[in-house]
Amino acid sequence: MMTLVGRRLLWGVPSFILVTILLFFSVAGMLGSPASLMLGRDATLQAIAELNAKYGFDRPLLTQYLEWMGKAASSDFEKSFSTHQTVAEAILPCLPVTLEIGLAALALATLAALLFNSVTTARAVVRPIASALAIVGLTIPNFILGLGLIYLFSVKLGWLPSVGWAPWSAGIGQHLTHILLPVLTLSAYYYGAITLVYQAEYDVVRQQLFVKVARAKGISELSVSFRHVLPNSVLPVITYVGLLLGQLMGGAVVTEALFSIPGVGGLFVSAIMARDYPVMLAIGMIIITSVVVMSMIADIVYTLVNPQIRLD
Repeated sequence: MMTLVGRRLLWGVPSFILVTILLFFSVAGMLGSPASLMLGRDATLQAIAELNAKYGFDRPLLTQYLEWMGKAASSDFEKSFSTHQTVAEAILPCLPVTLEIGLAALALATLAALLFNSVTTARAVVRPIASALAIVGLTIPNFILGLGLIYLFSVKLGWLPSVGWAPWSAGIGQHLTHILLPVLTLSAYYYGAITLVYQAEYDVVRQQLFVKVARAKGISELSVSFRHVLPNSVLPVITYVGLLLGQLMGGAVVTEALFSIPGVGGLFVSAIMARDYPVMLAIGMIIITSVVVMSMIADIVYTLVNPQIRLD
């Protein structure tokens, strides 16, 4: 077990450092002078120079990166340029919102993918519909799908609010009506990806000898599917869902911006518009950390559940 964890750390740590370098240099370097972007087109050279000196933007990027990593290691992401809050104060209230939407969308997508693709009753009808929905989820961008759902359920039918957020304190009904469209929008891609992974494994397991023996014993096709095929086909899904867990906050950016939801994704968009580099970098670091950690956990779980698998 310790050898397995050590091996994953050996690959995970360099990957993490490399991605943080790309993140920092893309935000602090490729987007231009932070001071001039923050002050706008009418800023004087003196004002830009003063702001560069104040925040250390005039130092070499490598020096800035090393200082930023040192502070990030101690959970010090400085203060927001736009709100003057600490980055933690800006991000922490948004985390529960993003996690709720992301986890609800992932749970809905996983359950739907497993259920629709395991149902053998009228399989000739159910399977093509499940596959078509998967293609739609994978090919249509979130913002296009979200706009379509808003037009249908909010504009035309008037059943659900188009934008905004209602906390639990506003009432269960209000909360659920505000969260439904964002969850459906975000779950579409997850459903499509999980369906493709599950269908491929499901079709292989259905041809195994123990499944044929179960059918020969007279067990109904539906029971064979859920009791024998599904448990032996779900392992790749577990691994893939683990990877998706690390991408929840990154995947919610477009959805939260579209539905005006006060989550981490909406905060990230606001930070981009305000050129709020500390907030942008902190959110990027959180996303990177989540992806790397969940990828390691997914690999470890996959190996532990199936000892025949050995990580290269």
